[in-house]
Amino acid sequence: MAHEQPTKVLLVAFTDDAAAAVYVINRLQPEALCFVLPESAKTLVESAVQPNIEHMPRRWDWVVLADMIDVAACHHVLAGALPDLLKMWDVHSGDLVLDLTGATPAMAGALTLVTLPISSRTVALLPWSEGEEGEPISFNGRSVRWAQGNLWDDVALVSRHEAAELFNRGMYQASARLFREIEARVSGGQKPTYRAFADLAEGYAFWERFHYRQAWDKLKTATKALEMASLWGGPPGLKAVLPGIKANAGFLERLVLDPAAVKDSLNLDLLAHVSRRLHVVHDPEAAMIALLRALESFAQRQLFKQHKVKTWDVLPEQLPQALQEACRTSWLDDVDGKYKMSLQSQFRALAELGDPLGHAFVRDWPTMKPLLDAANHGVLGHGFEPVKAERVQQLYDIVLKLTGVTESSLPKLPTLAL
Repeated sequence: MAHEQPTKVLLVAFTDDAAAAVYVINRLQPEALCFVLPESAKTLVESAVQPNIEHMPRRWDWVVLADMIDVAACHHVLAGALPDLLKMWDVHSGDLVLDLTGATPAMAGALTLVTLPISSRTVALLPWSEGEEGEPISFNGRSVRWAQGNLWDDVALVSRHEAAELFNRGMYQASARLFREIEARVSGGQKPTYRAFADLAEGYAFWERFHYRQAWDKLKTATKALEMASLWGGPPGLKAVLPGIKANAGFLERLVLDPAAVKDSLNLDLLAHVSRRLHVVHDPEAAMIALLRALESFAQRQLFKQHKVKTWDVLPEQLPQALQEACRTSWLDDVDGKYKMSLQSQFRALAELGDPLGHAFVRDWPTMKPLLDAANHGVLGHGFEPVKAERVQQLYDIVLKLTGVTESSLPKLPTLAL
């Protein structure tokens, strides 16, 4: 008899074929075993199956069906009993193998539906006919063939569309979880591709939380695996998305490896983040907060790069004369004892220093003021009024004009079309 690596959990649909059940159990050597059977078959299991099991499972149980003809009745019993049993046995996605050799059509249909979320393989002993591939299996005076398959290899085609849709809506963590579930359930040859998609989604989830190093690491790993998958065909649409992923990985590399205290690429990423919050996630409150931070980051960069001023730890004597007294009297942080510059004071300092960015801010101030006021009155600002999306868009357009940034220069996260 052929033996395979021990199976974690084997679910056997049993009616009256004890010899077939013994063969399947001994071949798969399950750690846990459950029979789905009619009440009348219990005695046969105890007398003809259990004594012939070579490696007794550590756990075993059975679920009794009163009706094996009605699929709805079978499903009702199985849906009520199996989830609790499998939870008690700590069964996870991909752990379960289903033997349908002795199943009636109703049993097979109900078992397939109930166990689909956690099964990884379906097996059966089928009659062998002359001319079929492979050698027949002979036992108990008959010849059969070993048939097996993984329904998830087909179900994954639908589930990966759902995972891609979550990805495209900016729900990267949910997308990663679904790709991980698919990875656990599909057959071995497909696992690396879905593992790579899960890594990819996790990488973008890290990116959305500004964990750039972890995001870069994940994207590097995912890119290599997806490139390998594309060489063997891979899912439709994979080759088209790879250039964008590589560009994103390159952007993260520059950001991570930039040793400067104020990184050149951060302001671009913040603006791109604003656009995603506003147009993908549809969260104008979060978008407005990110937009104010993006605007500040441009002032911080200019003050640090051109004038050696750290806005988070400024010395009064570094500032133009007109701002030194205000710094000494109003900008001291009681928490850490450092002088810190507000958004407006940063741009005012740039204007006093003759910097074009500061002059542009002063020029556009009348237009920006009501929009900044709306941000302050927002629920996540300092008030109680929800920020309107159009206010965010108006301020976003002004910031692009003020800083000279074009949309095309911002990092663009990919759209998965699998």
